[in-house]
This record gives sequence, structure tokens and C-alpha cells, in this order.
Amino acid sequence: MTEDEFDAFYASAFPRVVGQVYAFTGDHGQAQDVVQEAFVRAWDRRRDFLATEAPEAWIRTVALRLAVSHWRRARRWLDLVRRTPPPEHAPGPGPEHLALVEALRQLPDAQRLAIVLHHLCDLSVDQVAAETGAPTGTVKARLARGRAALAKLLTASEADVVGGPGAVGGPRGALGGPPSEKETGRVR
Repeated sequence: MTEDEFDAFYASAFPRVVGQVYAFTGDHGQAQDVVQEAFVRAWDRRRDFLATEAPEAWIRTVALRLAVSHWRRARRWLDLVRRTPPPEHAPGPGPEHLALVEALRQLPDAQRLAIVLHHLCDLSVDQVAAETGAPTGTVKARLARGRAALAKLLTASEADVVGGPGAVGGPRGALGGPPSEKETGRVR
């Protein structure tokens, strides 16, 4: 079948077959989709397609099978969704998390990126340097300055958010660990 013959066949058969499949599925969009897919499959086999005595019947059969296949997949998905229990309620972020996010937002972009990549993404200093394109010494400086700025911001906000250093489990360090000597102000 030549391209022109196939185009003429498509133009004449497409609306008819869509109407027939629509009557079967009850969904006009799905009918158009599966008939289009059937024509794509026919196009891939166009050399042998004329050997079929009833090309429109072949298109209709393929389209109906595709519609049934879509329906089965949708039914399996629906059965799976029905069997899966709803997710448990996840608690929202705590005040410490909110304070950390707010403090991170106040850091310069370069320091924030270094802190996030190193402490939250667990990248080494060399990996952070490679990812950001900065020298290793610069990354170390950004980390040090960022941690110092976070310590000040979190110490200041701890009193506002948590109710003071003694509330909710006592004082915490800048990234949630035990406070350093510098953060507590106590030197041993």
C-alpha cells in the first residue's frame, strides 16, 4: 500500500471506526486514541496490509483489543488502589526543622548550598567543590562561615521558637547535634 493509498484509507475509515469503538467504550477520547494506535500499527505493516482482505475490519479488531487492554489495566490499577491502605497521617515539620529552614534561607546562596550539599546530602568537601566548581579551600571557608552564621541564627531563634535553651530536650547545636563549646559559650 502506498502512502497516498494509506492516507485515503485513513481519511475514509478513521471516522467510521472511531464511531464504532466509541459505541463499545463510551469514551470518545479513548476511542480516538485506540483507533489512532491501530492505524499506527497498520502503517508499520503497510506492505503486508493490503494482503488482508478486510483492512477496516483489521483496524477495528486491533482498536477493540487495545480498548479492552486499556480497560483491563485500569481495572488492575483500581483494584491495587482499593487494596492499598491509605497512607498514615504524616506529622508536619517540628519547630526545630522550621527554625533550621528559616535560618538556612538567611544565609548567602553559596554558604547555603555548601551547607546543604555537605550536611544534608552527605557529600564530602571535595565532592561539594566538584559540584559547585569552587576550590576546596573556598568550600571549607563557606562551610565554616555558614555553620557560624547558622549557630547565631539558631541560638537567637531557639528562644523564640522552642521557648528557651532549656525547653524541649535542652539546647541543640546548629545542625541538630550537641552544641559546640563555641555555641554554648562554655570553654572547658
